[in-house]
Parts: sequence; C-alpha cells; structure tokens
Amino acid sequence: MPQKKQSLLWEYAESFIIAIALALVVRTFIIQPFKIPSGSMRPTLMEGDRILVNKYVYRFQGPTPGDIIVFKSPETPKKDFIKRLVGVGGDSIEIREGKIFANHRMLSEPPVFRENFYYNRGEYGAEGASTAVPDGHYFVLGDNSGSSHDSRFWGFVPKENLIGRAFFIFWPPHRMRVLK
Repeated sequence: MPQKKQSLLWEYAESFIIAIALALVVRTFIIQPFKIPSGSMRPTLMEGDRILVNKYVYRFQGPTPGDIIVFKSPETPKKDFIKRLVGVGGDSIEIREGKIFANHRMLSEPPVFRENFYYNRGEYGAEGASTAVPDGHYFVLGDNSGSSHDSRFWGFVPKENLIGRAFFIFWPPHRMRVLK
C-alpha cells in the first residue's frame, strides 16, 4: 500500500512539473499576458485591461500598419510599451489636420485611423514635417493622441525591441474581445 501511495504522489508531481514547464514555454515564446498601465491607447484599451500578446507571429511575417504592438521602450528598455504601428522602415509619416499620412496617402484602416484626431507634437510629429522611418525601425502612436508619449517625441522603435502583437482583451469580462 505505501508503494501505491508513493507512485500516485509521483504521478501528481510529474504532471505538475510538466504543466509548469509547458506554461513557461508558452509564456516565453508564444503568448504572454500584459496589463495596460495608462490611457495612451484609449478608447481601444483602457487602464487595467488585461491583454494577450502573440510573441510568435512576427517570426514569420513583419508587423503591418494598424497592428497594436508591444515593445521595449527605446528610452527605457526595461519598460514595455503598447502602441499602434503607423509606419515601417522606408515609410514617410506626416500628421496633417489630425490625420496620419504614410507615403502621402491618408491611413484609413483600421477605422481608428479615420475616427481619431492625431495631434502635431514633439520633434517627430511637428506640423508640416514629414518623418522618414529608417529601415529596421517602426513609427508608433497611441490611439489617445492627446495623452500619449510615443514616436512623435522619442522617435523610432528598433526591430529588436519588438515583443509581439496584442490580439485579445481577456479582462475585465465585459470588455473581452478580439483587438483590431
């Protein structure tokens, strides 16, 4: 009887260890949860929202304008930021009359680009200025342009700072949805 008890205990321990190992692999390489700390992405993301970020997707394809991305801050690499991708390397970005223009064409997809007003602020978002995004870098803006510290102020996000694409709000339950 003691041997059966010991064997059952070992089975539970083994299952627990495997579950922990799988969870660590998934969190490290595939999907990671994040909590939204500020209002820079309002109304898309609210303070306290908890989201899932796909860390695997950009291994096969590059990010595209409109993606909501998580990245290490270019100013403080220990901090993770979340913003909407507006331009990739080679693009020319301009904010004119509250709208975003990439390569002289107004961005209209996703709808947030048409619906939001974007302010001319900072060195890289000055009125009448066109900003060239260097290769291997990204230009990002918060959806809440009036309260977002973003590429208009500190410039570009290097490709190596990219963590992944936000794809789902899982908390609070009444805000649960796929992100676009």
